[in-house]
Amino acid sequence: MARETMVELTNMCMVTDGTRVLVQDRAKPGWSGITFPGGHVEPGESVTASVIREVKEETGLNIQSPRLRGVKDWMRDDGSRYMVLLFVCDRFSGELKASEAGKVFWAERKDLPRMNLARSMRETLEVLTNDRFSEMYFTQTANITEGSHWVLL
Repeated sequence: MARETMVELTNMCMVTDGTRVLVQDRAKPGWSGITFPGGHVEPGESVTASVIREVKEETGLNIQSPRLRGVKDWMRDDGSRYMVLLFVCDRFSGELKASEAGKVFWAERKDLPRMNLARSMRETLEVLTNDRFSEMYFTQTANITEGSHWVLL
């Protein structure tokens, strides 16, 4: 039995400033709406360095000491796994600016549930803000339209 699985590694970071969170209104077709900045881990790059780089590229902010908070992952049809490493950070400097990934702005954390969140962001928020959870995993049944759902672990 093979123990190796192809994995696509990505990251996402919830940057906080008191009661505010930095959000991104993603313009990506297929996954648009309010989310947090993030992106891919490049070959040879540490996970922490990748989240620092991605936040800088997408927001203009330099974050310091991001903390790994959890994991969001699922299996793809081809047998590979897609994994998002979820970070939080409250130390940053620089000036906020948008990128091709989308507009960025500060929002009150309490207002997030009423915003046009990207798909699965409600569950992602639970992992990022609730100590009971450290992972969200997407399960699929044979009939994807009836039995697929996120499980918080």
